[in-house]
Amino acid sequence: MAHVRSIDLDALAAVLSLEDKVRLLTGAATWTITELPQLGLRTMTVSDGPIGVRGTGEDGLPSAQLPSPSATAATWDERLQAELGALMAAEARRKGIDVVLAPVVNLQRSPVGGRHFECFSEDPLLTARLAVAFVSAIQAGGIGTSVKHFIGNETETARTEYLSRIDERTLREVYLAPFEAVVEAGVWTVMAAYNGLARDGVEATATAHGPLLNGILKGEWGFDGVVVSDWLATKHTAESALGGLDLVMPGPGGPWGAALVAAVENGEVPESVIDEKVVRILRLAERVGALTGVAGEVLPYDASGATEDPAGDETVALLREAAARSTVVLRNEGGLLPVTDASDIRRIVLIGHNAADPFTQGGGSAFVTPPHVSHPLEALRAAFPDARVDLYRGGATTLKAPLVPTELVTTPDGEPGFRIDHLDADGAVIDSVLLPDAEALWFAIPDDRVAKVRLTADVALEASGRHVIDLGPVGAHRIEIDGVVQSESDREVGAEVILDSSYANPANVETAIDVAEPRLARVVADLQVIDGESYGRFVRLHFRYRAPGLTVEEELDQAIEAAAAADLAIVVVGTNPETESEGWDRPDLDLPGRQNELVRGVAAANPRTVVVVNAGAPVILPWLDEVPAVLWWWLPGQEAGGALAAAITGEIEPSGRLPWTLPADYADVPVPDGIPENGYIDYTEGVHVGHRGWDRLGLTPAREFGFGLGYGAWEYREASVEFPEPVEASETSEASFVAVTATIANLATRDAREVVQAYLSYDGEADGEAAGDRPVRWLAGFTVADVAAGDTADVRIEIARRAFEVWDTERSAWRLPRGRYTLHIGRSSRDLPLSVPVDADGEGALTRQ
Repeated sequence: MAHVRSIDLDALAAVLSLEDKVRLLTGAATWTITELPQLGLRTMTVSDGPIGVRGTGEDGLPSAQLPSPSATAATWDERLQAELGALMAAEARRKGIDVVLAPVVNLQRSPVGGRHFECFSEDPLLTARLAVAFVSAIQAGGIGTSVKHFIGNETETARTEYLSRIDERTLREVYLAPFEAVVEAGVWTVMAAYNGLARDGVEATATAHGPLLNGILKGEWGFDGVVVSDWLATKHTAESALGGLDLVMPGPGGPWGAALVAAVENGEVPESVIDEKVVRILRLAERVGALTGVAGEVLPYDASGATEDPAGDETVALLREAAARSTVVLRNEGGLLPVTDASDIRRIVLIGHNAADPFTQGGGSAFVTPPHVSHPLEALRAAFPDARVDLYRGGATTLKAPLVPTELVTTPDGEPGFRIDHLDADGAVIDSVLLPDAEALWFAIPDDRVAKVRLTADVALEASGRHVIDLGPVGAHRIEIDGVVQSESDREVGAEVILDSSYANPANVETAIDVAEPRLARVVADLQVIDGESYGRFVRLHFRYRAPGLTVEEELDQAIEAAAAADLAIVVVGTNPETESEGWDRPDLDLPGRQNELVRGVAAANPRTVVVVNAGAPVILPWLDEVPAVLWWWLPGQEAGGALAAAITGEIEPSGRLPWTLPADYADVPVPDGIPENGYIDYTEGVHVGHRGWDRLGLTPAREFGFGLGYGAWEYREASVEFPEPVEASETSEASFVAVTATIANLATRDAREVVQAYLSYDGEADGEAAGDRPVRWLAGFTVADVAAGDTADVRIEIARRAFEVWDTERSAWRLPRGRYTLHIGRSSRDLPLSVPVDADGEGALTRQ
């Protein structure tokens, strides 16, 4: 229900005073954009959104929790991506949101990148196609999207400090490509990143990089939407205003406001620059239905088309299908999967920390509170009603303890929860409040008189043995347990803890307490009130607790013993919130804890072992080719358990294909990290990102890009090409230039889905033009095909002209090099049984061979 522009926005902007114009260019609060009733402009509200619409946190409503973007990308399915986009639009309306801050179209340059799970793919074409489907569907529902993070933002280490150095050709062909595609599709906002860029002699932050924002994005590409800063990313006044930024977030405050008014009045920034920004914001308001253009008439928020329940049947069915279709079959020896005949299965053991506590979403912006999480244990019991299904953790994999259970915590007066005393600068108590549970220990302090807070709580230590109280204070603090100081620091922190996400992962203070008889442990913590600038003043404490229990060794032995007595063992391994999150990168690709030992022990004990990998980004699986069956389950979202059961039983085929390369050895990874050196990150691999780098180096991964077995059995028989008219240069980069048709056969006894992939290679030297530094081959197109058992299908893939082109740095233009190309068609980047040669002449046209 996208709104059609019908208002003269230039005339509307002209009636505003300079002060009102500038006021509109900074957020009103953390998630809202300033209203101007005199224009009939209501407040617009934005929300984080890569895996669900969180909202502002004030409505108390749960949010539908989608699988992670790296998961949904594994479907290679634009139709399904569009359905998820439509769900996001309806969710936004239900929660009163105008613009969803998604999707992330940065590439997975290195597998250790902290937000790897939040990105679609390591490949620019796959990322672009899926992002366009997602964005188009959301905006068709009248909700804006903010594609991010523009640009060179592929790592979390020192993300607000480094400058990315990317050569012109690599920038154009690889990292700008997904942004260009979504701009061409009509995206309404683009988010400028935290980092800076060094390009063409210009070193500037992404929020003030004129050659990129004004030159390429707005000028060359004709982007007519709003360039919004990442939160607290804007560091300069005139530089960012002149550089192409339109909206500073969050507000109030920031570098614009009165400083920008002064810059206009002293001639440093022309008022015409301000006017253009105002028009862009009014255009966004018109598009989302927030503008009448009639003084005194402010539109109410239009919630039509909203979902009524994120746990409703249609939503559950869609998210279950998405998570199951995303699942990738990495190995399936002897046809162990799917388990369609359970007549001989009387006992199933479900094993693993991630089986007991599934990791359904990564940390940071991509975090929502779902209405429920479908648990694997319950789902498997429902799927196998005649079998006994037992759960064994097999040892903890997290370094930190879980949050303290609510039922174990009381105030000194015996009330359930934590007592919080608000103290003034002299330490006197202003007032006290009660917080109900550990999740509430991140709270706002609106009263400026409050200088710090004191938390007091008694923790019930009920069992004999060693108890651990694990506290994670953010900022200056003093912690006592039973009257003994355990930690003290006078180092005060500010908004940087939000920018670097250290608020979510502070250093922890562990206190071990040996108990013979039940007793209470008194915890007293004095905590800093943090000035988060536009995020407001707040306090943050992680309060965790671990009760006495089995050792990891004992849990391992217990799980392996249970596996030996079972008819089917399902081991769920993976990462956790300490591993994959916004704010920090991983140091390696190892599975945390002793999970490799667990897998090998269970597989040795039970020949019918299925290993399920619960991770959003690559991890090394040293046993991958030793166990019978392996599924990559991703970060599957709220329908985790139901989707896993559907994939194992074959109710829904796990038809996923890897959207990135799975390494066998971390030492082989072409780009092992993104650590800045002397403030710079150099993209020295050039255009050879992801699978292209593996091919260039001649290395063999554990599983290549595009790999996935599914449950079909495929034969590729023949391929042919045709050239839609006209074959000369088209007006858009995405128009069909070549079409290849492949005949495939499903030899299996069940219906199945195939992802047919087309790659290009180039050998221009045969015709006199050097191949240059082109990839060995690169993804040029793909499509999804459902084929009945024993049937054949002619599958058509359209290839855009841009797939053949290179960026000519001398001419600053796209060019189609003449010479011999080969179209390779198959199941993955390294399983390509069909090929068709195509020649390009010197005029940029193609000919058949």
